[in-house]
Amino acid sequence: MRVLIADDDYGMRLVLKKALTDIEDIELAGEAKDGKEALKLYEEHHPDLVFLDVEMPEISGIDCAKEILDTNPKTIIIFVTAHSEYMPEAFELYAFDYLVKPFKLERLHQTLQRIKSIGLQSEEHPLSKKLNPGLNLEKLLVRHKEGIDFVDINEIIIIQRENRATVIYTSKGSYTSSDSLGELEEKLGKGKFFRCHKSYIINLTLIDKIYPYGRWTYVVKLKNTDKDALLTHEKFLELEKLFSI
Repeated sequence: MRVLIADDDYGMRLVLKKALTDIEDIELAGEAKDGKEALKLYEEHHPDLVFLDVEMPEISGIDCAKEILDTNPKTIIIFVTAHSEYMPEAFELYAFDYLVKPFKLERLHQTLQRIKSIGLQSEEHPLSKKLNPGLNLEKLLVRHKEGIDFVDINEIIIIQRENRATVIYTSKGSYTSSDSLGELEEKLGKGKFFRCHKSYIINLTLIDKIYPYGRWTYVVKLKNTDKDALLTHEKFLELEKLFSI
């Protein structure tokens, strides 16, 4: 797992680097002293995990996280800060964890071990009741710089933000749309499709299983694709109601 550290405090960067050396299979991709440098290093190295101080010069940690998650919403974000008041905003971005300085190294090691333990073998959540929302055969008009595609709505599996674009994955291929997720959500309407996360829309009829990811998030595995989606705790509760009898 490749890790990026971004903090304007040299001492804290040193503490985090020391902690990482005690964990197997972790590689330091780089360290940044401000938000601008952090985004530059992220674009160069595409780390799996990013430690972000909230208050940094140039670009704040919160704004860095927004840029990073718009590129790859599955990047693991851990905020490290002396300011607990930013916690609600951090959780809105689906941060994996929020460490308030000063913290014990044991607390950090627990978080890193939890990240490493998460994988496809995680326990499946017992959400297996069938949903029959009523299907339709309409086409979705997808505009992009090369022209327009007409996508069969029934073939859409997942829609996600990817590299600052909106990508629609179907059983036949993928389509990049100039529409935002919010605009596509409105076009698709309620019923078959569900906005499970700020970066994902999923086809409810193709849910295969759900398992925990971090403390406040789940992973949704979908049929007919190797793509999966993140699901927030609030959206999980909504999903439980949809599938209840």
